[in-house]
Amino acid sequence: MSETPAKPKRPVIGRERMYQTILSPLVTEKATLNSERGQVTFKVAPDATKPQIKAAVEGLFGVKVLAVNTIVVKGKTKRFRNRPGQRSDWKKAMVRLAEGQSIDLTTGLA
Repeated sequence: MSETPAKPKRPVIGRERMYQTILSPLVTEKATLNSERGQVTFKVAPDATKPQIKAAVEGLFGVKVLAVNTIVVKGKTKRFRNRPGQRSDWKKAMVRLAEGQSIDLTTGLA
């Protein structure tokens, strides 16, 4: 008998970790245009992985996630009080939802 390969397990994260993973929604012109195509953009924790982000969005909003794309946005070099400084890097996640599903960002989470 041949065994079928085991499916990779989805990460099981607690509700508190979900809130630590998804920091805030991003509301920009580009994010608004993508929302018309079923994508929602979030600012996420820098150490969050794609499976963790998928599990957090599905758990918090009750939607089906098809794909997660992430990017690390590098901090700009700026001047603070006439001295050079560096803004912090942050991570952005673009989440593609299943057909017909949406997330209303204007309402808060319960």
